[in-house]
Amino acid sequence: MPADFIVRPIDPVADGPALHAIYGDEASCQYLSRPATASIADTIAMMQGWMARDDINWVLADIPGGPAIGRVSLYASPKPQVWEAACMIAPAARGRNLAARGLAIAIEEAFERRGVRRIMADVDPDNIPSIRVFGKLGFSYEGRLRGEWETHLGVRDSLIYGLVREDPRPWRNWSF
Repeated sequence: MPADFIVRPIDPVADGPALHAIYGDEASCQYLSRPATASIADTIAMMQGWMARDDINWVLADIPGGPAIGRVSLYASPKPQVWEAACMIAPAARGRNLAARGLAIAIEEAFERRGVRRIMADVDPDNIPSIRVFGKLGFSYEGRLRGEWETHLGVRDSLIYGLVREDPRPWRNWSF
């Protein structure tokens, strides 16, 4: 595991205040399908909803037991063995390549231990940081879905990126 951060399962109540710094921030939530949460209680309730499934929902922290500085998630789609990737990093923790490095660990878990065959990412065309993260991870650009989402920003397109189990995994050559 990387020495400068750890990943661990989300604890909605314990991690709620730290993650509200992300999910309660309009700028951080700009490209989500819904606006920022209004309160810590709303952030906790949202996270508790995530916990009802057998997905990968991890927080990133600087030290074991430390406050969450981000979240990486891989969650099952309606299609068998196809999951979707998502990540959010606190503004104060950005610039450390945490999203890509945390997702790389989660992707290994999904492919090697959970039998996932494909992971996709649905990214807003204006979300340049996310586009860069998925590019670093070796995801292939697969297409643009026009008018795919109706969000708090209005109707938005989606860029679809994909990675299959047999694809190269560039992070295996990284020095975390």
